Amino acid sequence: MALGSVSSEVRLKVAQCFRSLSSSSADHTDVFDALETLNSYLDDGEFRRTQYTRTLRVLVGQLQADWTHSLSAAQRSKLWDPLFLKGPPDQALLVLMEAVTHPSAGLDRLVSVTERFLQSGRLADLLWSFCLRSVPPDSAQLRETLLARLAALPDLTANRLHPNNRPLFTPQRFYPLLATEMLAALERICRALRDGVDCSLTFVAQTLGKVCLQGHSGLVLGVMAPRLAVCTRSDVVWQRVSWKLLQDVPERCMESVLTGLLQAADSRIAGNLVLTNKKAQFVLTHKVLLLQYKYETQVLRTVLGYLASDRDRRPLLIQVLRSVSQAWANPSAVKHTPQEQQLYVSKTLLLAASLLTDAELQELRSDLLQCLLDGMQSHLDSSAVGIRTLGMVVGECLSARMDLNGAKLKFEYDENEETRELLSLMTPSACDPEPDPDPHPDLDPEPDPHPDPEAADGDDDLPPYDMSGDVEASRAAPPRYLRDCLEALISSDDSQRVEFSLRAAESLVRRNVFAAKEISVQMTKVLLHMEDKFSVSGFLVLRQAAMVALTAVDSVPVTQFLTTEFYSLNYSLRQRLDILEVLALAAQELSKPAADKITAAASELTPYQSNSAASWRQEVEKRIQNKTKRISKGSAQPRAGAAPNRYAPVAGYFFFPLLRNYDKPEVTFDLLGSDHLVLGRLIHTLGLFMHLAVNAPIAAQMGAALLDFVWAVRYHADQTVRRGVLFAVCSVFLSMPSQALMMDLSQQLMETRTWLADVAEADPDADCRSLAVQSLVLLDQNLKKQLQNPNGLSLES
Repeated sequence: MALGSVSSEVRLKVAQCFRSLSSSSADHTDVFDALETLNSYLDDGEFRRTQYTRTLRVLVGQLQADWTHSLSAAQRSKLWDPLFLKGPPDQALLVLMEAVTHPSAGLDRLVSVTERFLQSGRLADLLWSFCLRSVPPDSAQLRETLLARLAALPDLTANRLHPNNRPLFTPQRFYPLLATEMLAALERICRALRDGVDCSLTFVAQTLGKVCLQGHSGLVLGVMAPRLAVCTRSDVVWQRVSWKLLQDVPERCMESVLTGLLQAADSRIAGNLVLTNKKAQFVLTHKVLLLQYKYETQVLRTVLGYLASDRDRRPLLIQVLRSVSQAWANPSAVKHTPQEQQLYVSKTLLLAASLLTDAELQELRSDLLQCLLDGMQSHLDSSAVGIRTLGMVVGECLSARMDLNGAKLKFEYDENEETRELLSLMTPSACDPEPDPDPHPDLDPEPDPHPDPEAADGDDDLPPYDMSGDVEASRAAPPRYLRDCLEALISSDDSQRVEFSLRAAESLVRRNVFAAKEISVQMTKVLLHMEDKFSVSGFLVLRQAAMVALTAVDSVPVTQFLTTEFYSLNYSLRQRLDILEVLALAAQELSKPAADKITAAASELTPYQSNSAASWRQEVEKRIQNKTKRISKGSAQPRAGAAPNRYAPVAGYFFFPLLRNYDKPEVTFDLLGSDHLVLGRLIHTLGLFMHLAVNAPIAAQMGAALLDFVWAVRYHADQTVRRGVLFAVCSVFLSMPSQALMMDLSQQLMETRTWLADVAEADPDADCRSLAVQSLVLLDQNLKKQLQNPNGLSLES
């Protein structure tokens, strides 16, 4: 009965204060008394529970009253601000955010009070208030509203205050402040637990999860993770609080929190969370390691080191190694996943293998061996150099780790930053460099006090004769005639003669055009079948240069021979690739204007510097030129002279024979089957022929034929083939006239556009996506150009 009378008395007093605030006297003394009365009730439990929120809303509603403007700064800090800063912090924050985000008078005053609320540690009081009390079930909606306002405070204030937002309300300032307040609340919890007081971490965990889920995990955990790592090293209470904090994070927010912790986490922060929480186990053992590949190597070290650091968690490390090894050896994954993801999985596999003990390695020996065999075959079968290199490096590291009876794999590959990083994942850090055996190399050695008289009489004191310019005498001489060169390449067993003939072949072909045309096909056949029996330095380059010269000098017969032999039997893949390279280089040479030898030689000569008195005219002319002002000046270099395109008349001989038999598998050559490396190079070469045929009369026919050819293999599993297809499509859009493209291929362009859009969005290879975007841009440009042309297509066509 007494309690009810006290509560009714509080309600009457508060109602009287509200009336005084709404109808104040001229000197506003009643208002001041009412504010003092309301401040006196801030410690009253009944007032805080039932009347506090209503009081704040009344104060916000009276911001337009006259008495609010008559308050001095001292009176405002004594009577007005404490009502917002000393009451229940959750109710105060909700009222302030409601008033700031909705149109209301006195916005500047509300914003200033909100700033003081954040700077005075009220957020820590708010979090601590939820840690002590048990919240009734009917306040779940209130808690969700408070979490939403707290996590999105920078967004809410920015929408209302832009462009005059306060610096404290920006995400870069607010979320680190919130992290500091959460750490302060956690410190109070630790002190309370030491005093035997039970606390709840649910609201703090929900706040952390909500903020991380909205994408601010870097700003919050960048402050919290280092502090938690330090506190949990030697304090058991802090370890319990940290583990419980992560366990109470809502499941839908768990991934955001864990991925943020991976950047700077210590295993003591999470404890055995991966064993008790299925979502955390899925994220750490599967999603971060196999489905995503955006993290740095240090994150992989953190995750795998966390799994390996405790005896209870090591079974998960073995489980991870099994799943990663299966993913690395999967042929479908090698074909259809980006190279960046395959590099990421390779790093994970090597790091996990390096953390195994000898006993665990023996247990997994058969699984790793099967992974090694299947995975290396899948990687070495790929046409991409980077993927093949990954297979070689991982094969070397795993074979060395398993110690297969002392046998270790060793491959030859070009070292780069990626390969060195992969090798460093399994090898210990380099030792200190050995000391220099001669610490004073500049000092002369001490003379021997007892020289040998017999040694003094020798010839060691005589200066050596300089023989650096001597040339070894050779019985063979470079050939002077093309037929002698061909004879030496066919039948000679003298290594020096063969080398001289091979080095002189290109120059002889270009100097003796008429003689080269007589034996061009025969010499091309000899060079195509020639092998490096004598280990000639630069053999491949010399042979290729000679074949290119023959193709450029006598284009039609040599091209017909090479394109026919490309689909013939008994040729290796290397020879077929050589044919494509020779044709591509010859087409590029023919498409360029022929160089004037006299002009080129004259341009290489340095001008003669005369010191005679006749050069004074040049000096005077130079000074006049320097002091003369010109509005415009022509090009300093002469314009290039016009020259006929030697490739345009023979473009069809290069292009169409290669489209003849691509779908007929032979015994040793299956272009649409296992020989996808040659298929990708063939399509790329055809695209190059198409690009070089720009403005040629036959370009329209070549473009239509090329699109028909590549349309059948546009969904090929190998990324090299898909890159070649997209390069060919780009070449068609670049080289075909816009009118011919729109008239002859109008039925195919819509389907082609849809396919290019799908590739640009969903293809796993980055180069394919880039080429698809370029093709779409070129197609749009051609369409726009044709529609803007008054003589172009009509809308009906």
